[in-house]
Amino acid sequence: MNVLVVGGTGTIGKPVVEALRAAGHTVQTAERSGGDLRVDMRDPESIRSMLAQAGRLDAIVSCAGSGAWKPLEQLTDEDFETSLRYKLMGQVNLARFGTDSLNDGGSVTLTSGVLAHSPMPGSAAISLVNAGLEGFARAAALDLPRGIRINVVSPPWVSETLQAMGQDPSGGQPAAEVARAYVDAVTGAHNGQVLDSRTYS
Repeated sequence: MNVLVVGGTGTIGKPVVEALRAAGHTVQTAERSGGDLRVDMRDPESIRSMLAQAGRLDAIVSCAGSGAWKPLEQLTDEDFETSLRYKLMGQVNLARFGTDSLNDGGSVTLTSGVLAHSPMPGSAAISLVNAGLEGFARAAALDLPRGIRINVVSPPWVSETLQAMGQDPSGGQPAAEVARAYVDAVTGAHNGQVLDSRTYS
């Protein structure tokens, strides 16, 4: 398969790329800086340009996107706008525009996160975005043409991220295990599903 991974050098994206290549797939990566292609997920025209450069694809995977982390009373209009434009609409637009680049029976895999269902203090903006992505994928699966599938991977806290934050990494899931859910989303038959990466441990 010819696979495009957006955010392919990140904590989750890098092992996803490694796992896909190890399985024999051809992988292009897209980043804001670096990677095979350049993309700013906040800019719809940048997404369109990146897809045009990528050529025909069998799968599109997004491991990109972040959001504001603050107590609700401290979240500004800009914090919500940035979170929505980047992680939510960036991935939604990748799915919308990417359909034309996908071969029949291709797939789109997006990334939400555990905070959609298990929120924490300070996670209002990110929980909103993650839950929105999951609802979008379930509905979009009913409309996509030509046998194209769409799914969302929902990772927990990743061990490497916890370690970088100075916390106990044993409370998270190693990124290499998280990557298994993305490979299954690309190569399996799931459609309109939210894949909990913890089940791939």
